Amino acid sequence: MADDHIRYDILAQEALRGVMRKVLAEVARTGLPGNHHFFITFLTGAPGVRISSRLRERYPEQMTIVIQFQYWDLKVTDAGFEVGLSFSDVPEKLEIPFSAVRGFYDPSVNFELEFDVKTENAEDEAAAPAPEPVAVVPEKKPETKKKAAEAEKKPAAAETGGKGADVVSLDAFRKK
Repeated sequence: MADDHIRYDILAQEALRGVMRKVLAEVARTGLPGNHHFFITFLTGAPGVRISSRLRERYPEQMTIVIQFQYWDLKVTDAGFEVGLSFSDVPEKLEIPFSAVRGFYDPSVNFELEFDVKTENAEDEAAAPAPEPVAVVPEKKPETKKKAAEAEKKPAAAETGGKGADVVSLDAFRKK
């Protein structure tokens, strides 16, 4: 595979973060339109994240916030956003750089963005080879119902601690 000196992966991530930035800036200006609301997942230990020690203890790695009914003082900059939210009736101010966000989801229209997040260990990861792209290849039809049942029992990547997605054949769900 040829070296990617342009770094299309980084450019695409920045462009998608721009979508989230633009949406949040508009919501900060005019409020949430219609039924739109957002689930935003971010790494609590990422550089630039500012949350209370109480929240950091409760969510040492990552947390998901909901921007829907009860939020205040949403401010958006080029680098990130800050928002006021209540956790167990305790008001909190969160400052989150866009670089710390792992996921942005608007369930009202089933729109989701996922991002790669650089962590403090990014230098260690930079020394490791980049993962190879995964091609989606159609799977053969399971030959027996037993094989189909075994295929359905495989745990998802999140359950196994893997970072990739499992490819699932639609044939496993078809009636025989």
